Amino acid sequence: MTHSKAKKIAAISMVRNDNFFVHKWIDYYGEQLGYKNLYLIIDGYDQPFPEKHELINIIQKEHTPMTRSKGDRYRARLVSNIAKGLFDDYDIVIAHDIDEYIVADPDCGKVLVEYLQKPVSTSSLSALGLDVGQHTEKEGPIDPSKPFLQQRSFAHVSARYTKAIVATRPVIWGSGFHRVKGKNFTIDPNLYLFHFGMVDYEMCRKKIEKSELNKSGWSGHFNRRFALFNLILRKKAIPGDEFFPIARRRQSLFRPIFAVNKPGMLREKPVIKIPDRFKNIL
Repeated sequence: MTHSKAKKIAAISMVRNDNFFVHKWIDYYGEQLGYKNLYLIIDGYDQPFPEKHELINIIQKEHTPMTRSKGDRYRARLVSNIAKGLFDDYDIVIAHDIDEYIVADPDCGKVLVEYLQKPVSTSSLSALGLDVGQHTEKEGPIDPSKPFLQQRSFAHVSARYTKAIVATRPVIWGSGFHRVKGKNFTIDPNLYLFHFGMVDYEMCRKKIEKSELNKSGWSGHFNRRFALFNLILRKKAIPGDEFFPIARRRQSLFRPIFAVNKPGMLREKPVIKIPDRFKNIL
């Protein structure tokens, strides 16, 4: 009887002007995958290294100011190239933004690294995207010392965050990791991508007001992102488990005409109540 060798899994992300999400990224993926399997790109020699940087792999690059669209393309291309090299040592590479965290459903009985040991025939897997935001009438400021999902209960089910971020072979990601160029996508039934970029209203407001990115075409993007807070306030939340299979099916079937390898947006902009079983994970 032979035993297959366990798959080696790496995670890679890029950071600039952040001292909040990067700590959670290092701690979460360090526990899930092992700190030595994390690769963090520091965007700029003017940037301080985060705590625990000595436990992970740091790649520092010179920062070049860019417009939002050009910067997105640059980051996706850079990460794709680095990930290609990582496949010399790894079987799977997870790549996404610093405020995004992929989770295996606790109901499957396995943590992320265990779940991804399963056979995968596709070049990538997508996780169902949950854009988590603060309900400003029911939830207080975020406490970074506690799990976020103990403090936040609502999310917008968004195709924008249903990203093909689990690669099983070298791929070329498109801007923002929203798609893999030249490849279809497969939404896994047990993977979720929690986006925490708008997890706290006041933190977001202050960050956006001071952001250097406002000078390079990001203000419109920030305004669109801020709409999440109003969406969570006005929409009646659907139980997550009731809507998740519907969301996966519809995002897979109804795709943008201009990019059929990206999941389709859900026109009603559904807000869901995050199931309690996720509360202690992140």
